[in-house]
Formats: sequence, C-alpha cells, structure tokens
Amino acid sequence: MTPLDLAGYLIAGLMTAVALWRMPAALWGDEEDRRRRALWGCYAGFAIALWTKTEAVRIGLNNSAVTDLAVLIKHYTATVAILAILSYIVAIYGSYPEAGAVPRHVRFARLVQKLAAKASVATLILLTVLFFTVVDRSEPSDRFVSDHAGEWGATLYMSVFYLYLGAASAVCAFQWALATLDARRRHLRIGLGMMTFAMFIGVGYTVSRTLFLWISVVDEPSEAFALRFDQITEAAQLVLFAFFALGASVPAFAAGTRRARLWRAQVRLHALWYELMTAFPDQPFDPPASLGRELTRFNVPADLRVDRWAADIADAAEKLRHYVPDGLLAAAGRAAARDTDDPRRAEPLTDAYWIRAALLAKDSGAPAGGAATVAAQHAADQDGEVARLVRVAAAYRTVDEERARAVLADATAEAARTAGTSS
Repeated sequence: MTPLDLAGYLIAGLMTAVALWRMPAALWGDEEDRRRRALWGCYAGFAIALWTKTEAVRIGLNNSAVTDLAVLIKHYTATVAILAILSYIVAIYGSYPEAGAVPRHVRFARLVQKLAAKASVATLILLTVLFFTVVDRSEPSDRFVSDHAGEWGATLYMSVFYLYLGAASAVCAFQWALATLDARRRHLRIGLGMMTFAMFIGVGYTVSRTLFLWISVVDEPSEAFALRFDQITEAAQLVLFAFFALGASVPAFAAGTRRARLWRAQVRLHALWYELMTAFPDQPFDPPASLGRELTRFNVPADLRVDRWAADIADAAEKLRHYVPDGLLAAAGRAAARDTDDPRRAEPLTDAYWIRAALLAKDSGAPAGGAATVAAQHAADQDGEVARLVRVAAAYRTVDEERARAVLADATAEAARTAGTSS
C-alpha cells in the first residue's frame, strides 16, 4: 500500500466520522434547519465517493461485472454531494423578507441552486450514457485518469464531470470568500476560510486535470508521467477534503466547546447554588436536586440553566443582605486579606466568606432587617457574571464553617461597638 492509498483511507474515515457525527442533528433536528441537512448530505455523499477511491474498494468494484464501476459510483455520489453543497451555500445566508432588498450575491446563490438541480440531473444522465458508450472499459483500470490518458472517450466523460465539479467549486469559493469577510464570529470566519481554500484547490484540481486529459489526446504522455500527474492531483484532492471536513466542522467544534464550558460551569456552581436554594426553597422554579439529577434535566438547555442559576445566586445574596450586620463585608474582606495577598483571589474569597457567614446568620435565626452593604459587581455581560460566580463558588468550597463563624462574630462585634459609640 502506497502512502497515497493510506492517506485515502484516512480522509475517507475522517469524512465518514464527521458524517456520522452530524447525522443526528440533520435527521432529527428542527424541520426548518436546512443548513444542517444540506451539510450532512454533502458529507455523506463525499464519504461514499472517497471510499470508492480507496485501494480495496476501488479494485473490487473496478474488477466487478461492471468494469470500472467505482468510477461511476464515485461520480454519482460526488454529484449529489455537490448539489448539497450548493444548497448549503443558500442556507448559510438565512432568509430575507419578501419585500426587502436581497444582496446580489445571495440572489446569485439562489439562482445557482435552482440551476444546479437541473444541471445535476443532466450531468448524471450524460455521465451514464458516456460511461457505457464511449469510454473504453475493455480492461479494468486502477487509476482511471492516468490509465485512460490520450483516449478521447474517457476525456469527454471526465470533462463533463469536471465541468460540473469545477463550476460548483468556483461558485463555492466565491460565495464562501464573501461569507468569510462578513463573518463576525472568529470560529465561523476560520471555518469558512478553510472551506474557501479547499474550493480554490478544487478549481485548480479540475482545471489541471481537464487540461491534462485534452492535451493527452493530442500528445499522449508516457505512462510514468501520467501516473505521477495523477498521484499529485489526487494528493491535492485529499488536502482539499481535509480542509473542507475540518473547516465545516469548526463551528460545530466551537459549539461543542461552549457546551463543555457550560457543563463545567454547572458542576462548579452546583454546590453554592444548592446551599442557597436550600436556604430559600421558594426561589427556584424546581426544588434543588443533586448534581447528577440537575445535569440530566434535558428539558432545560444548559445555557438557560446556567443563566438561571446565576440569577438565583444573585437573588439569594440580595435576600441575605437583610440577615447580616452592615460590617460583614468589611470583616469578610479582612479575612480574605489574611488568606491571600493576590487581589484576584481576594475578591471572590471575600464574596465566599460573606455568603457563608450570611447563611450562618440566617440559619441561627437572625431577624430580617435593613439591607447590609455588599460589594459592587462589575461583570460586563452574562458570561462574565457566570465566570465571576464560578470563582466565588471555588473559593466558597475552601471556607469552612469555623472561619465563617469567626467572620460573622467579627462583624457582629464591630456592629455592637459602632452602636455603642453612636449611643
């Protein structure tokens, strides 16, 4: 097995893995999510096409009752996959109001998609006719292009397919280049950029192979040169599919990374949230449960649950202000300063001391009164607030009951001295 054949197996496996990974969302997702289905159809079609190019499958099919059958199957599935790509291009632009202005490149993409369906059917029919009539299939081939170099029938057959493939690649490269420039999210811009690069390789691949075949009809190349050219362009196509598979997966990987961050946030926030919700059981929508039970509540999206927990913690802290002496914040700050010299650690540790001591005050039966002073929070957005609470929750786990009672006693004593002085 040559390195090129091994690479063929790896890329076919990669495309298959991505197709299987994206299949659930495509088949059982929202009925209106055409983008996922189109992209999955593209992956599935190219996965099959790539497997027909691998050594074992290629030789097995080419030596079957229908000579060179791998070539025909590869072109059938690739044609369907290309049609799916063009549908994906339209889907990524979203929808526009009927009465509103539609950008020129979007109108162009929609026109191409409409023409592509008819062009795909015509291409499949023409390929079938040419394959069984003008292509010399007297002997099975291993590398179709190099084995048939100089034959006008195979050249005509491949030119039809390359015309369709090259035009689609050019459209994809143009549209995705525009989409890359307009993309605001970095992961989307990276993914589209990789896919654009892949399509430029596709254009070069089809143009070079078409020129090679027609030049070979006029001046037939040596067998060694034809094989070398075939191997180089095949390697370029494998690079194409690698960039395409990875580029189209970058946004999904980014979404998966975000889900992982949300999952970790739930794990880290749960202990703090659970204790506060136990102190105020009427506050949450559902009674607080164990971490395992909360993580398996699939009726609530993870991002919504984390946002809800952040709001619950903030509301509980607001309620606790009415059960603590006004000097508790200063006492918590002094305790945190004794534990660490790092200001970045001192801030969440101060909040942790305050919350732990405030819960002890409420549990001890302190009457509700005026709202005590609390630290001003400066999170820029909801993600920043969640990140802050995660740091507070981590510090909260390090504060034991004994130290929290000492902080509460310090604040109570300070409040008594202040009251005595004022009286």
